[in-house]
Amino acid sequence: MNKNKILIVEDDKDTVRAMAVRFRSKGFQIVVANDAVSAISTARKEKPDLIVLDLGLPGGDGFVVMQRLKANYDLMLVPIIVVSARDPMLNEQRALDAGAEAFLQKPFDADELFAAIQKALLKSGQEISGN
Repeated sequence: MNKNKILIVEDDKDTVRAMAVRFRSKGFQIVVANDAVSAISTARKEKPDLIVLDLGLPGGDGFVVMQRLKANYDLMLVPIIVVSARDPMLNEQRALDAGAEAFLQKPFDADELFAAIQKALLKSGQEISGN
């Protein structure tokens, strides 16, 4: 069975490590980008099934990354879940308007994140390899 591939776009190494361990334990394949510039190139190269995106990134804002992903024909339908420490009062609706499937505040609840991932994958018509 093919594993769903998740691209984690996050500059905090501890957060990446925690997400990667949890995602792999659920059967997902993981790829990582640590800044805005590599996020786009990694997404183009790896063709992920879903992207977990931080908003505060070196090399550019997460909103710019989202805009570029949504403007790319090959990536525009890839679901994006924003996980950010930024103020949700200012950023949640903006992220959803920009095309995110969900906005989760850091520190995030792992079960809530998995529920958002499953919902986004199902909505995009993909089978889910994670359990």
